[in-house]
Amino acid sequence: MNTAVTAIPDLARELPADTVDAPAWLKDALQVPREEGWVASGGRNIHYFRWGNPENPGLLLMHGFLAHSRCFAFIAPFLAEQYHVVAFDFSGMGDSDPRDHYTDAVRAAEVEDVARATGLFEHAIKPIVIAHSYGGHVAITAMQDQHALFGGVIICDLMLLRPERVKAFFKAEKPLREGAPRPNRIYPDYETARGRFVLSPPQPVTVPALFDYMAYHSLKQVEGGWSWKFDAGVFQGEFGQQEGMLRLGHVIADTPGRKAIVYGQDSVLFDDDSADYLRECGGTDIPTIGIPGARHHLMLDEPIAFVSALRAVLAQWLAQ
Repeated sequence: MNTAVTAIPDLARELPADTVDAPAWLKDALQVPREEGWVASGGRNIHYFRWGNPENPGLLLMHGFLAHSRCFAFIAPFLAEQYHVVAFDFSGMGDSDPRDHYTDAVRAAEVEDVARATGLFEHAIKPIVIAHSYGGHVAITAMQDQHALFGGVIICDLMLLRPERVKAFFKAEKPLREGAPRPNRIYPDYETARGRFVLSPPQPVTVPALFDYMAYHSLKQVEGGWSWKFDAGVFQGEFGQQEGMLRLGHVIADTPGRKAIVYGQDSVLFDDDSADYLRECGGTDIPTIGIPGARHHLMLDEPIAFVSALRAVLAQWLAQ
């Protein structure tokens, strides 16, 4: 499937009916014209949004685990003033098709396929990847072989802790689901399903309308009620294993290509000590920007500061 429709989004379909106190900037951002479509990757249809002028330098935005491209749908319009911006749903998440297997190689192929199909490689300036959390893992994997195609990657609050903190984390937290995947639960109505939506790790959200928005677009109506959009099989992927987390500092430092880090200084997954640890692993040339007061879900608790940090890195890189 290779389809695309450009339109001004209908705010009544973007925000749930019970949303209250949505700020003007959010409403304005969600009504910026955008293209919505699907491209093929590995025999599956991958859902994407696109904003801005294709004649501008390109950006590819990638979401976190179990999330979807709409976590950038109110961020991208601010970047689209100067850039050609694409955000997509990983297969098995959001509105993209599910797969039988979710390997790192499959994810890396999606990165290249979406960028190519949406024209990001057609500009004289190579596109830059902006990746949050799990998306950062995918970006680092993709850059191992594809770094020559991209102008750099901005990793946003990907979990990185010293080895002793990683071990303590895995000892205290439940691992990602093990064994055969269990079907997602079906709830009798939207309100019940909505009540089960949580952020992981838990954190407050400064703009409640953003929490409502993310919950609304994380659910779908199915036979018998409402359920999550993500495919339960994504838990069988290669992400989130302790062994990989123990090596991650060196992996990031050694990954070829230009890199930058943006993180929340109150995040439990990447904090000021993580920044020090990355430098000790050899990442002394990686710009590392902490957003005061922000937690892991940067776009939900400090969206404007997050945009500003991204703009600063992009402006510096494109001026070089």
